[in-house]
Amino acid sequence: MAAYKIYVTYREGIFDPAGATARRGLEQIGFSGIEDLRIGKYIQLSADASPDDVRVMCEKLLANPVIEDFRIEPCDEAGECVQ
Repeated sequence: MAAYKIYVTYREGIFDPAGATARRGLEQIGFSGIEDLRIGKYIQLSADASPDDVRVMCEKLLANPVIEDFRIEPCDEAGECVQ
């Protein structure tokens, strides 16, 4: 069984509504100087799948390839990334 950590974020230039809301909220409670704040998805996957299979999973379902980028990190059995 293989384990993977998958990070999904909006592509550069795509508006991130959750990030914009969090940034405004931080400014309202006194944190200034925040130039950009982006929020994404973190996915943990354990499966009998190759890295190529996981890439296809991301392209077809886990990420929207039109507006999102993704990064896959293979992990060992303890959940530590190999890369």
